[in-house]
Amino acid sequence: MRVEWMNQSGGNTGMDYLGALDQIIVKQRIELLEVLTGFETRNKYDVLNSVGQQCFFAQEESDFCHRQCCGPNREYVMHITDNSGQEVMRVRHDFVCCVGCCWCATDSSCGYEVQIEAPVGNIIGYAKQQTSKWKPHVRVFDANRQPMYAIRGPCCWGCQTICCTDDIDFPITDLTEENILGRMFKRWAGCGREMFTDADTFGVTFPMDMAVSSKALLFGAIFLVDFVYFEKNQNNNNN
Repeated sequence: MRVEWMNQSGGNTGMDYLGALDQIIVKQRIELLEVLTGFETRNKYDVLNSVGQQCFFAQEESDFCHRQCCGPNREYVMHITDNSGQEVMRVRHDFVCCVGCCWCATDSSCGYEVQIEAPVGNIIGYAKQQTSKWKPHVRVFDANRQPMYAIRGPCCWGCQTICCTDDIDFPITDLTEENILGRMFKRWAGCGREMFTDADTFGVTFPMDMAVSSKALLFGAIFLVDFVYFEKNQNNNNN
């Protein structure tokens, strides 16, 4: 698909552009070296609006040995830039041994966590994996670690196949988990792409009038969902 670049002129630059969006699509690029050799390369993503125009770009910074030996648990920084090349946001994950088990994840240990900065250097919050039996469970916190949103996935989150190509939905709710505010989803990327790469396509929808900082937090949480629940599956399959 040819990507069109969004013109952000007229003062609507950086993360301010999120204020005009109610949907973001995050499309991971296929890396030929990774397909041919099996070596895990640095992830790169095109970030699109609802009509397919590119509004941001995300690129992983990580150590080669960490990528090969630690899989999705590796330490990384995701640099997010706007169309002018300005870095407007960072998503940071520090390496912690033995995280990612849904049975053991707690608020204090074992749960996979990312720190979200927007603009760079200003921590606006965190997304953290929570305890669950088998369904994906993520909570989004503000900068003071006060919970804001809950994200739950289906029990069959790993079953997207050629016979089941529907989006995998992750409803975004308030803390009561009774009021749905939006949704995160993983799209079926096609048989070849799903079988031979871990280049996934995700999206998130939210109310147009949601605060820009809240939209940025949910945007950052996409990378946690990708690394914990889907990149791990592909790595295990490759092994």
